[in-house]
Amino acid sequence: MALTRRFKKGSDSILQNSKQWGLVEESTNDVRSEYDFTQMVIPQAPAEDLQQSEMLVDDPEPTANNNSPQPKAIPQKPKRPWIKHFDAYIIKKFLGTFIFAILLLLAIVVMFDINEKLDAMLTAPLKETVFKYFLNFLPYFANQFAPLFVFITVIFFTSKLADHSEIIAMMSSGISFKRLMVPYLVSATIIAIGTLLLSLYVIPPANVKRIEYTNQWVKNKRVDFGDNIQLQVRPGVMAFMSRYDNTTKRGYRFTMEQFDGNRLVSRITANDVHYDSLGRWTLNDYTVRKFEGLKETLTKGTKIDTLLNIDPRDFLIAKNDQEMLTSPELRRYINKQKARGVANLQQFELEYEKRFAMTAAAFILTVIGLSLSSRKVRGGMGVNIGIGLLLSFSYILFMTVTQTFAISGYTSPRLAMWIPNIIYTIIAIVLYHRAAQ
Repeated sequence: MALTRRFKKGSDSILQNSKQWGLVEESTNDVRSEYDFTQMVIPQAPAEDLQQSEMLVDDPEPTANNNSPQPKAIPQKPKRPWIKHFDAYIIKKFLGTFIFAILLLLAIVVMFDINEKLDAMLTAPLKETVFKYFLNFLPYFANQFAPLFVFITVIFFTSKLADHSEIIAMMSSGISFKRLMVPYLVSATIIAIGTLLLSLYVIPPANVKRIEYTNQWVKNKRVDFGDNIQLQVRPGVMAFMSRYDNTTKRGYRFTMEQFDGNRLVSRITANDVHYDSLGRWTLNDYTVRKFEGLKETLTKGTKIDTLLNIDPRDFLIAKNDQEMLTSPELRRYINKQKARGVANLQQFELEYEKRFAMTAAAFILTVIGLSLSSRKVRGGMGVNIGIGLLLSFSYILFMTVTQTFAISGYTSPRLAMWIPNIIYTIIAIVLYHRAAQ
């Protein structure tokens, strides 16, 4: 049998001519094959083969009761990731830009600080300069200005996203402005928790070494002398020293009086007292007077040791002492000094409130930064960065002014530290509603 096929652009078809089938081209009626397809015999499979072919069909596995309905498998929904791709993208941008901005600014600060303290650093050993000063100074400086770094970071990279129309693409995909703020607040939370832990527990012990270095090699700001010291030892017991020298741990013209209501019960006087590292006070050339009505008992001696609930740190208060105490220690110190009637505690109370107020400022400034820089403006991101720097400096200036009010006694330290946050919270709410529209 000879069969000829011709393949052209048109399709071949089967044409039936009375008694034969042939492959012809659609454009002509010429038969391309003389073979009679009607004479084809289709072989039939035997019954055995048909039975074997039926066995090839997949039947369900036999069960004890074929009439019982089979349980249907419940399709499991795919687990949604707990963090979206754009969330991870923004968090990565946020934290990466924040760390880069801090490192860049710290490099500039180190250069200026070396230039300012060059003479002292050339005199001090290099090991102390690196490990005792800079290793403790850089975390302290970065932590102090972390909320402002957060603000500048948000302004910078969000303006860049808006300039590249990435925020427009997110909004077009159905993401609301409220949903867009979630990764920003997550990043701000991570930074706020880190800075809070550093402020409460890590930075104060590091400040002890840093301040020791500056007092020894740069400028001694430690208070080693005190005059006319008066404080409450415990309720009803008052102590007085005309002068105390911390270098020799010795005080002069010491007096301690005990009262029962308004009645004087006893009085101890000494020419000088000495304090040791174990917390003991030694009274030299002392006199004890006890009063019982009109009767007075007098006792004299050359030396007596006593334990007084007094530490030189309680009345020799230096400028940076509040930075060397952890927050629990700072709270106990403030309560202890208030019970003794010690004044001049505004710096300690301001430091305590500042550590929490600056942590809350990270969230407020994040909302302001996102609201300002989420729109693409004609001037580019330079305009947003300029506005961000202006708000940053105004925040610092406003906080400095309120601290001055607290030191002068016009406001409480807590109110002084939280007034900037309250005002900038109102600004953040207004800008948020404006940006969300």
